[in-house]
Amino acid sequence: MKSHLNLRRYGALYKCSHYSEKGLRVSDKQTGFPWLLKDGPKERRMACQKDRTDSHVRMAVTLERAPWLGWILVKALLRFAFMVANNLVAISSYVFYVIVLQPLRVLDSKSFWYIEGIMYKWLLGMVASWGWYAGYTVMEWGDDIKAVMEDEAVMLVNHQATGDVCTLMMCLQDKGLVVAQMMWLMDHIFKYTNFGIVSLIHGDFFIRQGKSHRDQQLLLLRKHLENNYRNRDRKWIVLFPEGGFLRKRRETSQAFAKKKNLPFLTHVTLPRIGATQIILNVLVARQQNGSPAGGDVKELDSRSKGLQWIIDTTIAYPKAEPIDIQTWILGYRKPTVTHVHYRIFPIKDVPLETDELSDWLYQRFIEKEELLSHFYETGAFPPAQGHREAVSREMTLSNMWIFLIQSFAFLSGYMWYNIFQYFYHCLF
Repeated sequence: MKSHLNLRRYGALYKCSHYSEKGLRVSDKQTGFPWLLKDGPKERRMACQKDRTDSHVRMAVTLERAPWLGWILVKALLRFAFMVANNLVAISSYVFYVIVLQPLRVLDSKSFWYIEGIMYKWLLGMVASWGWYAGYTVMEWGDDIKAVMEDEAVMLVNHQATGDVCTLMMCLQDKGLVVAQMMWLMDHIFKYTNFGIVSLIHGDFFIRQGKSHRDQQLLLLRKHLENNYRNRDRKWIVLFPEGGFLRKRRETSQAFAKKKNLPFLTHVTLPRIGATQIILNVLVARQQNGSPAGGDVKELDSRSKGLQWIIDTTIAYPKAEPIDIQTWILGYRKPTVTHVHYRIFPIKDVPLETDELSDWLYQRFIEKEELLSHFYETGAFPPAQGHREAVSREMTLSNMWIFLIQSFAFLSGYMWYNIFQYFYHCLF
């Protein structure tokens, strides 16, 4: 049986090398494979010729793609080398500037954190530029979040891959000082990446996943918000309520949904309530909830009133193929448009009690499931209620602005190098 399967697998090769035009050899007849006797000399010759033709075609295609594959490899290596240099000069310069500006932090904390925020925005702009020049652009749908960029808001985002963070870094660059005044809640593993030191200085929060850490992490989050959010003039928070990537949490989420008689979700997972509830409890002014303090999106009050908006953010990738950070850096994937849908909720419409907030969050992710299902079927998000068609907005980055911040980073790196070289020669 084993030899029979092997012979079938390599049947074409066996025919071409072991048969002559006169038919089966005696030794072949003794093999005990009667099905081979069905083909005559002509059929066997045609099969050999077809196999040789197919092989030549495959080889030709491979040779034609060789220059393209070679260029992709060279481009990926060049991009990676630039990314390493970019990180080296930009992150080091950021840290040195922050150290030098410490006296300003003591004298005028608000000005210090404003300057730090601007540098932080530039760093995230550099990351966004890596994807921008690889052709990874963003199309925005739904509510225009520029209308609320001066107010305090929380973004609730679905999580599919590491590229989600890069996508948000890109599409928020043209939203005023949102990125400069933003706080990220991310997995603790990012603390140990090259960008970890920047996030620690800026005041982002690294949360450790797992039931055994959950209660302690929520207490730490509360303290972190109380000590850093207002003091550093933060206004926006980015949160991934699913608590992990879709591919890692989908099976567990579906089992939980079945147990609790909740909807079966495929494109998103059921959110966790803990971090969202802590954020709302700490940052929402109690008198706002249940009152018109939130107001209408079009009639905004620029004065600080605490947390005012929840921005339900849904990221969709063509063919449901998310971009990861490796692709963003190396750029080996063909140009891709990532689609981001926004829906703004006034904080007065968001319940604060545990059970009601859980239901509200579940409903948001059920809506995300419907949005993504529609997108994967049609290539577009559905129109908002009361509208006949959905309108998309192409997000763009200024090439001149990217050139300026990159130039500043490399010039700063050169300046700090000369400063340290001077002191080194003075001391030694």
